[in-house]
Amino acid sequence: MKIILIDLFSGIGGFPFGLEEAGFTITKHYFSEIDKHAIANYKNNFKDAEYIGSITTVCGNEIRRKHPNEKIVITFGSPCQDFSLAGKRQGMQGQRSSLIMEAMRLILEIKPNFYIWENVKGTFSSNHGADFWAILNAFTNIGNYRLEWQLLNTSWFLPQNRERIYLIGHLAGRSTPGVFPITENDRLFNQTNQSKKGRTQTEISTCLKSSGTLKADDTFIIPKKAGTLTAGGNSGGLHSDMTVIPVLTPNRKEKRQNGRRFKENGDPSFTLSCQDQHGVMIGTNRTHKDGKGFRKMKDNLCPTIPARARQDGSGQPVISSKNQIRRLTEIECERLQGFYDNWTKYGNYDGTIKEISKTQRYKMCGNAVSTVVVKAIGERLINTQIA
Repeated sequence: MKIILIDLFSGIGGFPFGLEEAGFTITKHYFSEIDKHAIANYKNNFKDAEYIGSITTVCGNEIRRKHPNEKIVITFGSPCQDFSLAGKRQGMQGQRSSLIMEAMRLILEIKPNFYIWENVKGTFSSNHGADFWAILNAFTNIGNYRLEWQLLNTSWFLPQNRERIYLIGHLAGRSTPGVFPITENDRLFNQTNQSKKGRTQTEISTCLKSSGTLKADDTFIIPKKAGTLTAGGNSGGLHSDMTVIPVLTPNRKEKRQNGRRFKENGDPSFTLSCQDQHGVMIGTNRTHKDGKGFRKMKDNLCPTIPARARQDGSGQPVISSKNQIRRLTEIECERLQGFYDNWTKYGNYDGTIKEISKTQRYKMCGNAVSTVVVKAIGERLINTQIA
């Protein structure tokens, strides 16, 4: 299906990536973002996309005049820090969250066939639920749109516990509701699927490496469900602060190492966020199963990768093998969000291609929308289109 896409708060392009994977063909591609590294990365990966500046300066009427009879889609994951359970919970009173009104302005001006909004689970409870209902009321007041929404978890498709609200507005006479509910059984990936670039989801392994040795530049395939990360080649990203360090003794109550919170033996992943305060620990030592030390593998989920990288390396995601531990590589973070390997490695800075720092790569991955969830939504959206 051919569409004109307007990707607001675009980040690194999780929405267009997922929609194209679902079967949409983007004939004209606009994107709006203010982070210079995300903009550069977007330009590098979507070379035909047109940058239209900050959302506050975008003129929706002008875009509609250029495409009077074409199918236009708007996607946006507006800034979520004011709604996040980990933030200050300022809700709609927060300066960043109020930018959602700019997206609503563009929807009113452009009248897209449908739009998709993504935000954090905390939006439901912000200001005791008043903020979410205010947002729904604002979407409703746009007129001629039927709404449907659901809380979806990336862990249904990839091993990251990332709960996000997805709301879709269907323009009357052009699109009809019918995307939700999506259930945990609606998985996109299986162990035999192969990506466009030849990366396959390997069989699930119960150990990191047969030798039990964990190196700083080892990269592991992340299948949809895994007892641990399985082998998948080298990232080429050997960093001094990714060297192997000892793990705390199992009888310690608090799971911390050098200030890093971590998960062990397949505990569910923390959510990838823009703060980069958590860690991942998936080990092979299963001798402590009584709850007094490390927990036994239960949910087979990789811990979550946060996004704000600290200069001292604390708070970074890690994986472990026996008594060894290291940070997750940038590639592993990309895989946890469903992107291709090295998706965030390069950026187009005013025509010059440069490597993006690992700090920014972690941040961009943590801020991104999960492409596999967008794909699941996109596959169903195709069947809801009328004209």
